[in-house]
Amino acid sequence: MAAVVGSYVRSSRELWTILLGRSALREAEQIGDELDRHCERLLAGLSYYKPPSVCSGEKLKADKEVVAPLKELGLRISKFLNLDEQQSVQILQSYLQEDYRGTQGSIKTVLQDERQSQALQLKIAEYYYEERLYTLRCVLYLLTYFQDERHPYRIEYSKCVDKLEKELVVNYRKQFEELFKTEAPTWETHGNLMSERQVSRWFVQCLKEQALILEIIFLYYAYFEMGPEDLLAFAQIFKEQGFGTRQTNRHLVDESMDGLVDRIGYFSTLTLVEGMDIDFLCKCALEERVEQHQFANAREVCQEMDKLLLTLGDIPHHAPVLLSWALLRHTLNMDESALVIRRLGSTAIQQNVFQYMTRMLKALGSGGNNCTASTARMCIYGLLSFVLTSFEEETLGDQQHLIDVACEVFAAPNLAELFWDTEPTAGIAVLLVNNCGMFPQSMAPLLQLLSALISDKCTAKKVYSFLDKMTCYTEPHKHKPHDVLSHEDGMRWRRQMPKLLYPLGSGQANIRMPQGTYGHVMPAGQGSLVRWDFSYSSWTVFTCEIEMLLHVVSTADVLLHCRKVKPIIDLVHKIISTDWSITDYLLPITSRLYMLIQRLSSVLNPPTDVIASCVNTLTVLATRMPAKVWADLQHTGFLPYSVTQVTGIAQSLRAEGMQAGSYGNLLLSIERPQGEYNVTMAFLRLVTTLVKGHLGSTQSRGLLPCVVFVLKELLPTYHKWRYNTYGVREEIGCLIFELIYTILHLNSAEESQCSNSLSLQTLCTHCLANTEAGQAIINIMAVGVDTIDAVMAAQPSSGSEGSGQTLIQTIKLAFSITNNVIKLKPSSEMVSPLEQALTQHGTHGNNLIAVLAKYIYHRHDPALPRLAIQLLKRLAMVAPMSVYACLGSDAAAIRDAFLNRLQSKTEDMRIKVVILEFLTVAVETQPGLIELFLNLEVKDDAVGSKEFILGEWSCLQVVLEFIDSKQQGKYWCPPLIHRAAIAFLHALWQDRRDSAMTVLRAKDRFWENLTSVLFGELPAPSNITEKSILETCAFTLKIICLEIYYVVRGSLDQSLKHTLKMFFDKKRYEYWSEYIKSLVTHMMETETEGAATFLEFHMVISAWRMVLVLATSYVEVMHLGDCSLRLRLLQDVLEGTKVLLLVPSSASCLRMGSMLATLLLILLKQWKSIIVQVSKILDTLDQILESLSQSNQYFMEKTKAKIFSAIITTLQIKQLQVSDISQYSQMLLTVCETIHNEAIVLFDQTRHALTTGDAALPDDKDSMETDSAPRLQHKDQKDGVCVLALHLAKELYEMDECGDHLFLVTRKVPFLPAMLSTLELSLRVKQNLHFAEASLHLLLVLSRTQQGAAIVAGAGVLPSICLPLLSVYQLSTNGTTQTLGSSRKSLDAPSWPGVYRLTMSLMERLLKSLRYNFLSEALDFVGVHQERILQCLDAVRKVQSLACLDEVDHTVGFILQLSNFIGEWRFHLPQLLRDVQVNLCYLCQTCTFLLHNPKVLQHYLQVKNGDTIPPAILPRQPKPTKQQNTEKEEMEQRALLKVQSSLLRILSKTLAAIRHFTPDLSQILLDQSLDLAEYDMLFVLSFTTPAFDSDVAPSFGTLLATVNVVLNMQGEIDKKKEPMSLNVRPLTSSEEAKSLKSLLMFTMENCFYVLISQAVRYLKDPSVHSRDKQRMKQELSSELSTVLSSISRYSRRGTPCSPAAALLLSPQSKSTCSVSKLSPENQEPLIQLVQAFVRQIQR
Repeated sequence: MAAVVGSYVRSSRELWTILLGRSALREAEQIGDELDRHCERLLAGLSYYKPPSVCSGEKLKADKEVVAPLKELGLRISKFLNLDEQQSVQILQSYLQEDYRGTQGSIKTVLQDERQSQALQLKIAEYYYEERLYTLRCVLYLLTYFQDERHPYRIEYSKCVDKLEKELVVNYRKQFEELFKTEAPTWETHGNLMSERQVSRWFVQCLKEQALILEIIFLYYAYFEMGPEDLLAFAQIFKEQGFGTRQTNRHLVDESMDGLVDRIGYFSTLTLVEGMDIDFLCKCALEERVEQHQFANAREVCQEMDKLLLTLGDIPHHAPVLLSWALLRHTLNMDESALVIRRLGSTAIQQNVFQYMTRMLKALGSGGNNCTASTARMCIYGLLSFVLTSFEEETLGDQQHLIDVACEVFAAPNLAELFWDTEPTAGIAVLLVNNCGMFPQSMAPLLQLLSALISDKCTAKKVYSFLDKMTCYTEPHKHKPHDVLSHEDGMRWRRQMPKLLYPLGSGQANIRMPQGTYGHVMPAGQGSLVRWDFSYSSWTVFTCEIEMLLHVVSTADVLLHCRKVKPIIDLVHKIISTDWSITDYLLPITSRLYMLIQRLSSVLNPPTDVIASCVNTLTVLATRMPAKVWADLQHTGFLPYSVTQVTGIAQSLRAEGMQAGSYGNLLLSIERPQGEYNVTMAFLRLVTTLVKGHLGSTQSRGLLPCVVFVLKELLPTYHKWRYNTYGVREEIGCLIFELIYTILHLNSAEESQCSNSLSLQTLCTHCLANTEAGQAIINIMAVGVDTIDAVMAAQPSSGSEGSGQTLIQTIKLAFSITNNVIKLKPSSEMVSPLEQALTQHGTHGNNLIAVLAKYIYHRHDPALPRLAIQLLKRLAMVAPMSVYACLGSDAAAIRDAFLNRLQSKTEDMRIKVVILEFLTVAVETQPGLIELFLNLEVKDDAVGSKEFILGEWSCLQVVLEFIDSKQQGKYWCPPLIHRAAIAFLHALWQDRRDSAMTVLRAKDRFWENLTSVLFGELPAPSNITEKSILETCAFTLKIICLEIYYVVRGSLDQSLKHTLKMFFDKKRYEYWSEYIKSLVTHMMETETEGAATFLEFHMVISAWRMVLVLATSYVEVMHLGDCSLRLRLLQDVLEGTKVLLLVPSSASCLRMGSMLATLLLILLKQWKSIIVQVSKILDTLDQILESLSQSNQYFMEKTKAKIFSAIITTLQIKQLQVSDISQYSQMLLTVCETIHNEAIVLFDQTRHALTTGDAALPDDKDSMETDSAPRLQHKDQKDGVCVLALHLAKELYEMDECGDHLFLVTRKVPFLPAMLSTLELSLRVKQNLHFAEASLHLLLVLSRTQQGAAIVAGAGVLPSICLPLLSVYQLSTNGTTQTLGSSRKSLDAPSWPGVYRLTMSLMERLLKSLRYNFLSEALDFVGVHQERILQCLDAVRKVQSLACLDEVDHTVGFILQLSNFIGEWRFHLPQLLRDVQVNLCYLCQTCTFLLHNPKVLQHYLQVKNGDTIPPAILPRQPKPTKQQNTEKEEMEQRALLKVQSSLLRILSKTLAAIRHFTPDLSQILLDQSLDLAEYDMLFVLSFTTPAFDSDVAPSFGTLLATVNVVLNMQGEIDKKKEPMSLNVRPLTSSEEAKSLKSLLMFTMENCFYVLISQAVRYLKDPSVHSRDKQRMKQELSSELSTVLSSISRYSRRGTPCSPAAALLLSPQSKSTCSVSKLSPENQEPLIQLVQAFVRQIQR
């Protein structure tokens, strides 16, 4: 900062803040050090500020550290303020540091402009005046609390006061004399700036300083004795000054200064009274040792005082002094003073001494120092007690004035208890006794006094008991009643008959005076007063009085009775608000208050003060029993009410059907015209209390009209009303805001009880956001810091009460309310008028955003700027506006103010934290503002790319200081600030602020300082007191993760690499993993404490999860190559998950468990290779699954799904047997139960959606959290419980090779019927794709064994699938059948064609396993779906996509199994059989053609089926490079190989099926009686190459071409060329090559078989012409001879048989082929068969 001088001098305001405990210095030792450092300044007081001197001026000119412009300005300030030159510069520097509202760079411009320079001088003068006052306030604060045992710094304060004690009063008395003698400044002596206005301002400051000095002196002498000479000296000073009224500059006094002048008089009076030590005098008099009083031996001083005081008496301030001195002289029994005593006493009474004391105590008690007011009351209490003890009450004037001052006195703490412990015949007790003698004739004085005597529960009980046991009853009589006997003198009466004292009452509301009661007659005016002696309870009298008022409420006596009843109600209010236990005894009174309110509200001129007292009393009752008070109040019609049910916000805002009630009428007709608002304030307190009472939903709805009335009638207009009393407007505003604040902070759970109706919170939120009520809130917030400063400056004292404090409290409530309205307003709603008003741009910084930001300059209440910044943070988060633009030209200055507060070592920690949180939000939402605060500057010598450095006013400078490991633990950097600084850095990393991150990375020790918190030892979770340290660790871990993730591995900073290496070397992975596990354990042990406690735990566990997830991809960078370490981390995660999920626990624990389950799933998938003992992991997961299955909490759906996924992943790590899993049976049973339950729920969901017409719910997005509403989740999700349970069941049943467990489980859990029912519905409506696919996968696995297939078939699988499956491929939008294989999805992606393909596979497997037991069902299925089957067989010519080929493959496989039952097929479906045969032959021809012509196939793939190669993979550049062309060719080649492989599989199965449709070779060759009509001729007699055209029928040339294609493929394998494969890589494995060769050999075998069979069929057919037979023989002989040579060559090399041969060959031919490699000898029969056939046809 430019204005810093060598030695820093702490300002008095900063010292004041430290003493109040509002700074970062909170330790007692630190406070003591500050007091020691500034003790001299406090002792010097105002004399600390020296006048100008030549020496000081020379020193300033010689000081080279102060720049010339500041020196010049300092000299001008010195002249203007008459202040020492060097101190003037210090004041200037302090002002620039604390209060200057511009940028430091603008100071030079201001100094050069004369007008701006003068304005700056005036502001510095105000700052200087405040500094002087703060110096005095520090001393006053020390004197206030240095003997208070409850104050945390009492010892330090006491030590400081001990140092000040001797010289303090001497110095301050001298300063006081100088102040009132000082001549006012003029423009000649102080310069041109000293205008009349500035002179007046100087004089106000002078009066404030006088009042403060006198207050200090008074408090001092309250603790220390004043000598007689000092008393005389003070008396002379005060006389000379006229007790403040005869100021040297009294010509400057105006009305606005009267309060200060009176205050000077009050403290002058109190100082003299306190100096006489009346308390000690009273004690000496009672103990008859008055000679021990200090004035007993100071005769000369007493005489001087007599002379001096006899000259006084002309102003009220003299009265208490005269009375005190008269009492002192009277007590000391000095004979010569009798005349003086009488004269002084009479003068004091004439000056209305008791009225004056009442007025003084009220003035000091309102808005002043509470300790000063209490000390004053103690002082007056001693005086009043001794006066009443020493003098007759009748000589003291009006008794009411005595009672008034006594009531004011008892407001001091502990005086009420002290009173009850004194003798009833001495002191103020005389007043109580005398007034009891007039009860109940004169009731108000006694009740007023007793109300003042209630201070705690003990005194409340004493007052109740006192009134409950009255012994005399006074009543007036004009004449002696006839039933009374009188004694001779007529002064004593006796009742002859009992008497009811209240004729209108009955029961509890009456008192019976018994027969024989004696009474004492006292003359009174025209009649007499009779005091009857008998015992009764005053509370019964009070009940009777209220009952009487209820009876006379409509008569002219109502006001008279109201005056009697009001003190009663006020007393009841005081008692029950102090001691609730007495409430039951006062029920006869409190129960009548409702009727009293109702009746008094309806009279012509309602007594508002009585009504207000009743409402205040009911407010106290409502704190404990709100429901009863509310219920009884509803019958009175006092509160606003609704005659119709409130159904919506719009109706509420229009107030439809709502009545204002009696209160509304009172407000409009009485209170507003009169300007008194007692009922309104009572009403607001009552409604607030009822809202706080958490009424039920019905009662809360009843409060809606009250709240609507406040929002519509009070809030928008209260500031326009007429007010008789200053400060009432602010108090009403504060009460309204407290009500709204209470509503907005209601528990949302309680508010949701009335979810079907309008809640108070919703009403308030909508009303404030959309009506003029919101404008009233904005008007309060827009008051601004300048107005607050002006109001605070106008207060006569700096106490904690007053209009200034009320205004600040109201603004704070407005901030909180606005913040909550924005937070609670539904995000779906449009921008509200409130939000528009908050964010609209104004000119010259007049918009509200700028006003809010400028509250940073406020210094009186640290909470005000804190709440303003919180509101700014909220607006920055949600409002579509630029805070930077709203600040306008003030932006840089406001930034400097923010940073000054951040940099200050003594600033309150909480405001620093809020500033950092605001900047953290601004990183993401306010780019302009955060750039202003980052203040990055381009380095001057940067070449090429820009290089940034930190500017002078960069917030990063402060943040780096906060995270410096050397600063941690110091008072200015507590853990909360450290956490906020790290959170800010995390926001920079998360938002990718590259320039800022680059600068930070370049800082020395940045990574070391940042990560230092990770290397420390944290306390055990149960011992953590400051949980923010956990958040700090969490943010640090996340920053490291973000850095590793986004920065290229080789580009990581060397420092960070070193840190990561140290993290591994120092075993921090193990430490943190273990610590996270202990956190989890602690959470489970303390789960009842609530979710809020676990927020920090959740953050650090989430950060650790991020570390481990990142570790799966960056093993080397994070030094996690050690398998044992990774295994330990995995085990700890598994243990933590088990702890959280194994037993039922709170929602927060279960959510944490879900998060750890996600992490566990990721680690299991990524770290498969390190897992050795799979069974142990499975055992733990099984325990968790068992626990979750027994849990009824709906939000555990996703957690359960994650556990299912984890089990599936674990099962896939290693091939396991059933025996390897100890809990296999139980796990399987749990999974099947889950399937059963979930299938039923899914069935109900689907059927409900159909009934209501809802569309199918979309899949939820993938999420690692469990925040979504579980009840609304759709069950059909790929990662849902239902689908994953099906997949897990599939994995488990695959392990059960024999299938025994299926039988056992189905007997316990009927999951198959439920699953099939849901599958049937899903297929029919074409919904629940994931469920359908998973179900079919499970059914496929179950059908592996014959037992399993029988169970599946027996469960009714065909009825559930057969007909509903039609919807899968027929339900298109236009009613036509969908095009086969048109989907662009991956082949493995879930799709409805995939479901159809799975169904085909299931039919194939069931038929293969069950054979004749499933044959009829298989024929039914093929009959229902024959059109799709035939279309599928014909589709290869049109579409060659992998999806299409896959369906063809499954269809041909099913036909292959069904072809084993050709007889039954021909019987049931003869036409379909013929169509299938034809289509199979054409399919054979098409496959052969495409395999024979790969270039044609590739062309078709490129032109027709571009989706075979994913478009995203292909390069999109207009001019691809050579490398890109090569990559494209490789991808196209791999796609071609995949299609060729599919075609080969289809061809092999097709030929195997055709083999069953042609005559068996052994039969057709050996059996002459074979019926040839049973077998159709499948291939025409032609030897042309196969064509792609459907017009060309399949022929023998097709079969021969097939053989040649197979031989060519075998040749490619032998030449080690890249062959076709399902894999995209070349065949490098010998097993893969053997498998492909086997498939080729199987195809060739079947092809030869069909060829020979069909040829013999032709030769034996008599219908074929012999010429054709001869031509066939010639062609076959020639072609087969060529082929045989190739076959012989391959046979000699050894060609294995395809494993498929064992599955695909007919039963009678299975034995001819082995899975093992065939030797040439084993292959010879096939060659021999072909050779024999060739020789045969060559004959």
